[in-house]
Amino acid sequence: MAQDPRPSGALTIGPPSSGRGLQALAGVTALALLATLYLVFVHAPQERTMGIVQKIFYMHVPSAIAAYVGFFIAAGASVVYLVRGNRAADVIARAGAETGVLFCLVVLMSGPLWARKAWGAFWTGEPRLMLTLVLLLTFLAYLVVRQLGGDTELTRRICAALAILGVVDIPLVRYSVARWRGHHPQVITGDGGGLAPEMQVALLAGFISIALLFTLLFAVRVRLGNQEVLREQLERELSIRHHRIEALRERSPSA
Repeated sequence: MAQDPRPSGALTIGPPSSGRGLQALAGVTALALLATLYLVFVHAPQERTMGIVQKIFYMHVPSAIAAYVGFFIAAGASVVYLVRGNRAADVIARAGAETGVLFCLVVLMSGPLWARKAWGAFWTGEPRLMLTLVLLLTFLAYLVVRQLGGDTELTRRICAALAILGVVDIPLVRYSVARWRGHHPQVITGDGGGLAPEMQVALLAGFISIALLFTLLFAVRVRLGNQEVLREQLERELSIRHHRIEALRERSPSA
């Protein structure tokens, strides 16, 4: 019986899927984004004080939630990787971190446009903004270490620790809202109200479209990560077989 040339404990990943599910998801996401744009700029009324700049809100808030979700996924999968050494968990952690960084960049780029109209300045040093910046920088460090450190066990463990450390910042961001409210507008409050019915519909559409976009980007990155691991496995197997062939040649008597 032929022996399996793969080293023990190697991660086995099946062949890549056809991608039809991702194509369907991409189509639904595109339609949802178009519908959201219509609801935001045509259906929802213009806010009296902020004017057209308030339209940023419908993508700004859902993007912040999407960033948090991505970072929590990265941290949770990192814990699994540190405990079990599962490469699939590492792939999920990296996908969560990269997707979270993308949406966090959207938040920190769209926020100053809103702030300029509301506060007269693109940036203030209030705790919520500074802690969000720290959150972004932590996960940017994660991506830099992944890129420069190479695909090694040490790199994966360092990045897992960074993801776990970074996600601790999210409760601090939420705490800073309650402890130091600052100048950031409180559009959605526990007392209800704050948004006209048409605005609520536009915001709901924003949450749905951003959730679909997050799912699409995350799924694509996981698929790519699985393919990268599969390629590494194949390269490792070919290297093992090559060394075995060379060893057999050295042992065989010369002609």
